[in-house]
Amino acid sequence: MSENRGDAEERGDSVDTKFWFQRLFQRYLKKGKAGAGSADAGRYRMDYPSIGTCVIINNKNFHEGTRQKTREGTNVDAEALERTFRSLGYKIRREDDQTVGEMEELLHSVSQEDHSGSASFVCVLLSHGGEGIFYGTDAPTELKTLTGMFRGDLCKTLVAKPKLFFIQACRGTRFDNGIQTDSSSDESSNRIPVEADFLYAHSTAPGYYACRNRVTGSWFMQALCEMLKEHSNQLELMQIMTRVNRKVARDFETTNKKKQMPSITTTLTKDFYFR
Repeated sequence: MSENRGDAEERGDSVDTKFWFQRLFQRYLKKGKAGAGSADAGRYRMDYPSIGTCVIINNKNFHEGTRQKTREGTNVDAEALERTFRSLGYKIRREDDQTVGEMEELLHSVSQEDHSGSASFVCVLLSHGGEGIFYGTDAPTELKTLTGMFRGDLCKTLVAKPKLFFIQACRGTRFDNGIQTDSSSDESSNRIPVEADFLYAHSTAPGYYACRNRVTGSWFMQALCEMLKEHSNQLELMQIMTRVNRKVARDFETTNKKKQMPSITTTLTKDFYFR
């Protein structure tokens, strides 16, 4: 032992230093592996062949019997959304001016497709609406009828994967008058709820109008596209959506001082990163 120690010291090494360096390095490797595992447990997998499909339903023109006005500016939203989600890697499927029957047929068809090679699913709905209601070009339907087709018991290839719904539609008939301010994973069970892993991002809070500019598009969708473009490389989805909320709440206002507050409901069970 003494000879080995002497040989090492002649080379300029300390036996004790080498020993403890090796021990620390091994601990570092183990800690890194443990950290990666714990991080992965709380983060949706993205190591699929595709990030997924993005369906955009863009309703602009409505049958006379609905008494709904033409939604000028909605095509600006739809085009911006196409560019944004395509840049994130999504396969885009856009359909304009869909009746209730056409919307239901489209989404049912998509829900029955094989999404086993996809990391997520996105659906953007642009139309008139009310609380819990979304308009086809011919009539209203319950929003949950459209979104419910992707529940875990009905769309099994998207089970445990994020299903993101972004909805531009009024949810009532009130305006937000605003107010002045002074301030500038658990893997212990193989069963999960069928309503798990959804995000519903509404353009406005329950009971309120949603605003749309005839030229530049809706406040919410334009803010969403801008924040995704700026932050999708670094931030988690809910961090991005918080910035969308802030931008709509702070940066937009009608000529008569009306405001708007987006609203998010989520049953996501992990962090979602687009990259």
